[in-house]
Amino acid sequence: MLKVILYAAESPLGLSPMLYHVKDNNLDILFIESSALNTVIHYIILDTEPTNKWIELKRLTAEYSFVDKMGNDSRSLYIPILKLEKCTFTFA
Repeated sequence: MLKVILYAAESPLGLSPMLYHVKDNNLDILFIESSALNTVIHYIILDTEPTNKWIELKRLTAEYSFVDKMGNDSRSLYIPILKLEKCTFTFA
């Protein structure tokens, strides 16, 4: 899922999908919506709710870590985690 964000950020348009967190049926879910022609939802079910508000994604290695704030590493992409109260998607 994070590689999709990384590839999108490296595209000529430089657009990065938003990363959302939602609690659905007592599951903590991180997801992105990407669409060129059709809408595609990429998601992951987490063990616990994320406590940090950002993900630091290394552009060269695709390694990531949860961080409290945006850093100053120019080789990293900082992605905010937007918390949703509810959503209309159904996660299996």
